[in-house]
Amino acid sequence: MESTGITVMEHLLIHQKENPLATGRFTRLLSELIFSAKIISREVKKAGLVDILGLTGKVNVQGEEVRKLDDYANRILIYRMQHAGVLCAMASEENADIIEVPDKMPRGNYILVFDPLDGSSNIDVNVNIGTIFSIRRKTSDRSYVTLEDFLQEGTTQVAAGYFLYGPSTMLVYTTGKGVDGFTLDPSVGEFLLSHPSIKIPETGKVYSVNESYRSYWDEKVKAVVDYFKSPNNERGKPYTSRYIGSLVADFHRNLLYGGIFMYPADKKDPAKPHGKLRLLCEAAPLAFVCEQAGGAATDGSRRILDIKPEALHQRVPLFIGSKNDVEKATEILSG
Repeated sequence: MESTGITVMEHLLIHQKENPLATGRFTRLLSELIFSAKIISREVKKAGLVDILGLTGKVNVQGEEVRKLDDYANRILIYRMQHAGVLCAMASEENADIIEVPDKMPRGNYILVFDPLDGSSNIDVNVNIGTIFSIRRKTSDRSYVTLEDFLQEGTTQVAAGYFLYGPSTMLVYTTGKGVDGFTLDPSVGEFLLSHPSIKIPETGKVYSVNESYRSYWDEKVKAVVDYFKSPNNERGKPYTSRYIGSLVADFHRNLLYGGIFMYPADKKDPAKPHGKLRLLCEAAPLAFVCEQAGGAATDGSRRILDIKPEALHQRVPLFIGSKNDVEKATEILSG
């Protein structure tokens, strides 16, 4: 789509009267997120030219080896957002515990949960990656932050979205009033409105799943995938298989063109008995975006946004995308 020339901040201010949540503090929060993403985008673009490819030698809370660029993105976001003056705490996929804003710094009542660099296992092969974020409000009146403040259903999100680092850098986000996409124009250094009022098709043409794990799936999950591969489905012809292996990239494609992304539980894999994706920093924010664009997201039986988290790094199965496709998958899984 062609850019309208409207920057993301101008767009936010234009719609501020319609959106009571778009306060000055929220605008400040989003501005700092955007600035952080610009820095990360710059480093992604030159990653092959400097020493930020490969592994750090560390292992994150998920038991995964941390990549240098992932660690860099995490540090940038934490530093910038701690100094923004609008947050009281954060949680990152890379950190085991809550990240509080130090007492010496100004605080607000917002909470930020993020995956600093989703798809980071693809960094070394130059595949699209991204940053996923979720913004919430502190729920208690206490002067300090506890885990309880983070364990909120996805319906309480003030805003959510992602930055996609690819041939161009994009921001796609929602404040609960639809979904808009902005593309970074490097010549002016601004995110310009390029995809206004995104709507996902009700029925897609693509299914996205890692079929190498088929032997780990139960029979119902196999039946779901077989349905989308069959010429006898309700669409009348097989869906096309497209799987990048970067959640943001797979989700973004399906959001624009229609389709379903699936990451089911691996029943035979003790490392992923509840799926791989994290509820708070991946599934819930993308579910919020997807629903606001007219799509749906479930864990195979429950709406993702209705799930009450029990742990900071809780994992869930995820079926997300076009509404009719997700409903059909959920019907088969629940049958």
